[in-house]
Amino acid sequence: MAAITDLHRNLYYTHEFIGCYAMTANDWQPMITPGHYFSRIARGLARVGDARLRPLGFATAQLPVLSALADGKQMSQADLARWAKVEQPSMAQLLARLERDGLVRRETHPDDRRSSLISLTDAARKKLPAGREVLRQGNKEATRGLSAAEVKTLLALLQRVSANVDAME
Repeated sequence: MAAITDLHRNLYYTHEFIGCYAMTANDWQPMITPGHYFSRIARGLARVGDARLRPLGFATAQLPVLSALADGKQMSQADLARWAKVEQPSMAQLLARLERDGLVRRETHPDDRRSSLISLTDAARKKLPAGREVLRQGNKEATRGLSAAEVKTLLALLQRVSANVDAME
């Protein structure tokens, strides 16, 4: 009888999962919510990425900004903050660390002397390909066991979820 009850409970939770997480306030099951896995995966990838990037003088939080500035691009702090989806004070701290570490430089904006344009230093440009390879390898390891078609489907689904989250803001 217990096996039947467990089966019904599992079917109930599966139905809830498919039915847009119709859990009651007293029946929180985080292990069946996508947000739990998004958060867990992001933290895990950041931990592994930071450890692997440390010898290059990079951190995972820096690479989106460094990549945005690749190929000689220049961006303002405000534009970088919008692009990276972080608050201005967080971007200011990140850029201060990058500048301290010799990875970016600031130049006065030609149209607005109160603003700066941020660009990569030669040292950052030389190290960036190795940093990208670290991330590429981490993504390969994270999707080990998935076929190319499954990875393509996963990416399409994640892009849709990302768009949904963007629409929530």
